[in-house]
Amino acid sequence: MNAADLTLFVNVADAGSFNKAAEQAGLSTPALSKRISKLEQDLGAQLIHRTTRRLSLTEAGESLYVHAKNIEGQVNDAIASVSAFSQGLTGTIKMSVPTISGELLLAEAIAEFCQKYPNISVDMRLENDFVDLVGEGLDLAIRTGKLEDSSLIAKPLIQSNWIVCCSPSYVERHGEVRDLEALKDHNCLAYTYQAQGSFDWRFTRNGIEESVRISGSFATNNAQALRKAALAGFGIVYVPRCSVYEDLQQGKLVAILTDYQPRRLGVYAIYPFTKYLPEKLRLLIEHIKQAYQNKKEYF
Repeated sequence: MNAADLTLFVNVADAGSFNKAAEQAGLSTPALSKRISKLEQDLGAQLIHRTTRRLSLTEAGESLYVHAKNIEGQVNDAIASVSAFSQGLTGTIKMSVPTISGELLLAEAIAEFCQKYPNISVDMRLENDFVDLVGEGLDLAIRTGKLEDSSLIAKPLIQSNWIVCCSPSYVERHGEVRDLEALKDHNCLAYTYQAQGSFDWRFTRNGIEESVRISGSFATNNAQALRKAALAGFGIVYVPRCSVYEDLQQGKLVAILTDYQPRRLGVYAIYPFTKYLPEKLRLLIEHIKQAYQNKKEYF
């Protein structure tokens, strides 16, 4: 008895016919029947009821089928795992990344990856929409937020902290903001890229969640546009810290409401479900994760 005979047995059960199973296996029907008879002899149990019209599994056959089917799957998985390595580090990877991370670190990191692996090319799109990876033929996406599609795999890369900030000149003209309620009296510029929370700014304080409905003269789905408006002193923004980190370090923007814990969102590498991730994709995800870690102070 061997794994090949168990696979033949599964094929017969699935096909419901010795003739069909023999054709699929590239064997003659008598040869296949002999192999199954030998399997029954080795096991000391009848596995299949044979009639001129149809065949059916015995109780012993039903039991063996469940386990043999699992073995067949394990064999296929083992072959697939080797095939993933034998593909080699070649080809094109199509990916989608958010604009903030793309401009901050991913463009350089991925160009570096391509230089390290010259037989791999990467086609990178900068966009903030949650694209349909399978429908658009994408291998990978970097996204911030919660994963809703259960057919996708998400690998965590880093936690992205948000921040409420404005320019020093805005504080000088309009005064300090000491609590959430005070935001209602200020020009708060909304970041509309988010699925929710654009005009309801949420925070945590002493373990309790709080929110405030804001309003203002300007709203946009682009963090860079909000940053520029804040730098010019037009209002208060609530944005990912990485988008304004250097401005905060240089004193061009100042953090406000620091007694409140702003929102935190995970940044993920997302790809379609597969048991064996191609080696080139695995290496790229690890390279991207390291690039985020190298700039973790920004986040």
